[in-house]
Order: sequence, then C-alpha cells, then structure tokens
Amino acid sequence: MSLVWCLYGKQMEKVDDLYEKEIRDKGNYTKYISESLNRKAREEGDKEFSVSVTFCDVKIPDITCSEITIKRTYNVITSASDKVEVLIDGYQNELIDDLSKNNQQGEEIFIRDFILPIEIAKFFFFDAEKIVSLAEVNSTQQRQQLSKAYSEVLGIQKYEDLKASLEEKQDDYRRRSAKPEEKKELNQLQTDITNTQITMSDINSQIDDIKEKRNTLEKEAEEIQRKLIREGDKMSLEELNELKEVQVRLSQEIIIKQDSLKELFDIIPFALAGETMANVLEQLNNEKILSEQKYKQEDVSEKINRIQADLENAKSKSDLCFDPNTVKIKNFYEEQIKVLIKKYFYSDIVELPKSFSVLHDFSGNQANEFSQLVNTIKHSFKDKFAQLNTEYLYIKNQLDSINRKLRDAENNAEDEYISSLREKKDNIINNIIRYDNEIEALNRKIGEQSNELKAYRQRQEILRRKIDESSVYSQKERKTKQLIMRLQNFIVQFKDEKKKSLEAKMLQSLSILMHKKNFIQRVDVDINATGDDIDIVLYSKSDKIIDKSSLSMGERQMYASALLSSLVDESEIEFPVFIDSPMQKFDEQHAENIIRYFYPNVSKQVVIFPLINKELTEKEYSILLPKICRAYLIDNKSNLSKIVYIMI
Repeated sequence: MSLVWCLYGKQMEKVDDLYEKEIRDKGNYTKYISESLNRKAREEGDKEFSVSVTFCDVKIPDITCSEITIKRTYNVITSASDKVEVLIDGYQNELIDDLSKNNQQGEEIFIRDFILPIEIAKFFFFDAEKIVSLAEVNSTQQRQQLSKAYSEVLGIQKYEDLKASLEEKQDDYRRRSAKPEEKKELNQLQTDITNTQITMSDINSQIDDIKEKRNTLEKEAEEIQRKLIREGDKMSLEELNELKEVQVRLSQEIIIKQDSLKELFDIIPFALAGETMANVLEQLNNEKILSEQKYKQEDVSEKINRIQADLENAKSKSDLCFDPNTVKIKNFYEEQIKVLIKKYFYSDIVELPKSFSVLHDFSGNQANEFSQLVNTIKHSFKDKFAQLNTEYLYIKNQLDSINRKLRDAENNAEDEYISSLREKKDNIINNIIRYDNEIEALNRKIGEQSNELKAYRQRQEILRRKIDESSVYSQKERKTKQLIMRLQNFIVQFKDEKKKSLEAKMLQSLSILMHKKNFIQRVDVDINATGDDIDIVLYSKSDKIIDKSSLSMGERQMYASALLSSLVDESEIEFPVFIDSPMQKFDEQHAENIIRYFYPNVSKQVVIFPLINKELTEKEYSILLPKICRAYLIDNKSNLSKIVYIMI
C-alpha cells in the first residue's frame, strides 16, 4: 500500500479494486489516509508522515541521471492535498514544472509518463489472493479497462499518440488548402471533440466526488446499523461481520450481472429485427464479394477485349473470306468466349445480379463487427440471456435474504434513542439512493458523450479524406501524410504481432503452471475493431470455448498469473513486481509451479511478502532460495515493528 500511495496518492483507488474497497470501507480518502499514521508516532505528537522511493537506472529522454527519488507527504492536521516531490539525482528539475497542465502537478504527470502509467500499475503491484479478479473480467467497463491497460503495457498507446499528433499537424495543412466551408467544419469538429473530452472528464470528476460522499454516508449507515443490532441483542458481532462480508461480495456480484444484462438489453432491438439483420448481413457479404472481385472483373474484361482484338487482327490478315452478314454468328462466338474464359480461368468469381448496388459501404472492421453481432444473436444470445437472468435473480434473492436478516436483527423498540437512530439511518439510506441515481444518470451521460465523440471522429475522418482528395499538398505536407499512412500500417501490424505474441506466451505459461496438461489448447486475444474492448478466450482440446467462471479457484489463479506474466514480459518495462500473499490458496502442485516458474521469471526484480509457514513453507523457501538476492523479516513486538535483515 505504501509504495502505491507514494506513486499515486489519492488516485491509488484507480490502481486496483482492493484499494478502492479499503478507501470505501473507511468512508473516504481523507479518513483512510489519516489512519495510516504510525500509532507510536501519533502518540509522540507527530502530525506528518511520508513515503519515499528511489529508482535507479531510469531512462528519461534528454536527461542523464543516476537515480530518481519520489517522496509523498501527508499532514493529518491540515488534511490538505498530498505533497509530492520528485528529485533527479537529488535536485529538483525544471522539466517537472514544464509538465504541469490542467491543474495537474508536473510531479504527478512525470510519475505516470516516465515511471509507471497508473493504468498498468495493477500488473506490478498485486495481491496474489485477489489476483483471480483478472479471471473474472466480464462487464464492458472491466473489458475496456483491461483494453486500456493492454494498450499501455504493450506500448501501443505511444504510437497511437504519435499518430494523433501527426494528424493534428496534417489538419493544419488541410486548413490552408480547404475551402472556407470545409475549413469551418474541420475547426468546428475539432472544437466539438475537445469540448466533449473535457465534458467527459468533468463528469468523471463529478462521479468521483459523489462516490466519495456516498461512501461516507454508507459508512455512517453501517455504524448506525451496528448500534441497532447491538441494542437488539439478536446477533453477535461475529455473525454481523460475516453477514456484512457476504453482503458486500453479493452487492459487487449483482452489479457485474446488471452490467452484463444491460449489454444484452442493448442487443434485444437487433434480435427483434432478426430478418432485417439477416438481409443486411447478406447485402454486406455481397458488397464484400463485389469489392474483392472488382479487380478480377476488370482483369476478365481486359483479357476478353484483348482476345477479341487479336481475333479481329488475325481475321484481317487471313486469306479466308468472312461473310459480313453473319453478325449473329459473330456475336454468338464473342459471347461464348466471355463465358468460357470466366468458366475455365475465373470460375471462383460469384455472379451478382446486374441490378445489385452498394448500399452500406462498411469498412472491413465494421462488417466484421456486424457479422459478430448477428452470430451472437443466432447462436448464444438466448441461452446467455437466460443464464444471466437466472444468476442475477439467484444473487438478488440471496442479497434480499441477508438484508432481511440484518433488518430483523435491529432493535425494534420504540424508545426515543432507537427511534432517532432508525430515522437517521433511513435519511442516510434515502440520500445514498439519491446519490446512486445521480451516478447512474451521469454514467448514462458518459455513454452519450462517448457515442457523440465517436460520431465526431467519424465525420472528421470523412472530411479529412474529402479535403485530401481535392487538395494539392507541398512536398512537406505529402511527407507528413505518408508518415501517417506508414504509422497507421505499422500500428495495425504491431497490434497483430503483439496479439499473437501474447497468445503464444499465455499458452506457454498456462502449460507450465497448470498441472492439468493440455487442458487449454489455444488462447485467443479477442479485440474489437475500435480497440476499446478486449477479451481473453480459452479453448479446450476439442476447440470449445472454456467458460472461465467454470475454472476452479486454483485454475483461475494460474490463468491470472499467466496473463500477468505474459503482459509484463511483453511490455519490456523493467519495473520491479511486488506481490503480497504470494502463496494463498494454491494446492501443493500449483504452489511448486508458481515458485519454480512464475515468481523468478515475472520480472528482473521481484519482491514478495509472504507470511512465514502460512504462505511460504520451509520446503517452498528452499526451492526459491537460489533465486533470492536479499531477505528481510518484519519483526512485530507489542506496539512496535521493525525490519530485520536476514543473512541468506
């Protein structure tokens, strides 16, 4: 926690759900971080604490340095924002100040840009006990978060950013040569895109603020409920805590099921228009055939014309006498030549009706997405919807049952104190519901803004092509356009190579870590056309999709470990990996595989935090020993703890 806080401060909740839950349980970030002050230090009157980390061998463009120190400080009295310092070789650097923008400190931006982007931090700081969450990525939001992390960790994002910068430069050239109305539209679209991005950022900030208020109220409601239950004397504190844990888990599960159902609800209108969808798919397939056969058709026509010309040429040079009135015979042979050339040399060409016309003109990616949607409706939509609905109702019934038990355990007495507690709790719950509704409304706005952003970008791309087709550019401007095209092709190729490499590495890691050999035969990294949605699909020996929710807890941990290992390896980021609870819930064989093959190889520098004997036995330690560089023991005595160096 200390390392994550040092790097990201208040934003640490975005690193992993684990930190978000811890902050929520305390009520808000201020309460959470204030309680981090060492007890002895608090007793001695200290009001401030800090964490500092020093990194060596960090490569920063245009700067030569030996080490970078990051220090974050918090004062529990002022409760002001964290104070963060970045020292390069012991000194402040003007580069840090230059990075400041949009009310963001240069230090915070420096950490994300040059040390470790927050989107991928979860792959380097993780709790092995919670690692299974990576195997439970189901909702659209979870997949989009994984996609963003995937893009960052594999280095794809930096090329996308470079392409965007070149596109902005090319837009400057376009404005010079565009017609006045085109220039006006191009400027307006860029303004609309920028304003939409700002609006989305503002809405996200509003959601964060409301969530913090909601979490504070939820904590208050829980405390009041505990008081009511204690007064009622119908349930022990132990029973209450157990029920609350189950309640939190089920609440999280039901949110995931709701999100998944919402995704399927979006498909229902298309499912109702099944016949129309099938007709559109047939039209798209024919348009694809027409597009693919365009050059073949031109080749056929060219060869037929050449043969006919050669025949006419040979006829003019021949001594034979041709009857000029045999037009029907001539037409017959010409028509047969066309038919026979197509039959024997171009038999794979599909004949479409002469009246056929292009209606949609989808790109390859758009056509593939539409085809996937139709296949989903045909083959899996009905069963998936029924299964999800059943699971949702089952979890909801369990949650309702727990809520009833908690309500029944509360003191129902009518004395003034109990009544005031109950009234206060009811008011708080009403406010929580109001905040939930506000968050849901803002999330809908985010979705609307996201759709608008896509529409603006599509119109921008169409307008760019239109201007390019009618403009004459200078050599410098043409060079920029060539660079963009080359970069675009490179990104497509790079993504494909990274995708295949990640699939291969994941399969290799799974084969090594899992004791069920050949259980998983193939791994497919499924990325949608826009690149903002990613799913990891596992296939069995019979080439059937393996439902990750059907995996045992140990198998899920092996899957998540393989994904982590493969992503870190592919990233080529030489950042140390920190692993808490390293051996939790592994069976003996899985534990040995993890010790032999995962921990020593996941990064060049790995730091693990095991509980002696419980999470790391003497036998397991001896297997790991040849790879250990240093070992320390956290020695807890009374109210004091100290770190002791252990000789290996």
